[in-house]
Amino acid sequence: MQQITVNVIPQYLKDQSDPNQDQYVFAYTVTLLNTGSIPARLLTRHWIITDADGKTQEVRGPGVVGEHPHLAPGESYEYTSGAILPTPVGSMMGSYQMQDDQGELFDASIPAFTLSAEIIFH
Repeated sequence: MQQITVNVIPQYLKDQSDPNQDQYVFAYTVTLLNTGSIPARLLTRHWIITDADGKTQEVRGPGVVGEHPHLAPGESYEYTSGAILPTPVGSMMGSYQMQDDQGELFDASIPAFTLSAEIIFH
């Protein structure tokens, strides 16, 4: 059975952001875990990034951070990437296209998560 669990931990990068220029920089660390019984390789990524104004950007491409990790059952893979938004709050979600060792293609869902700058109003 094919099963890839995806967990994401976002982080606001205050020192790289410039709110005066509407530039909010975020990092996110993704962990993929093969909880299935068949090895699988990550082929492509598809992200949907939405800012607080409701503007949506889609990002598609091969692999993640230049790699195509192959996960045996019980194996995990972690990487960190980033996103820049024009608003202090937004969200991301998406999917990875995977291929198991039997040649079957399937999608591993990336659950929606919030990007939020640590802004304190006085």
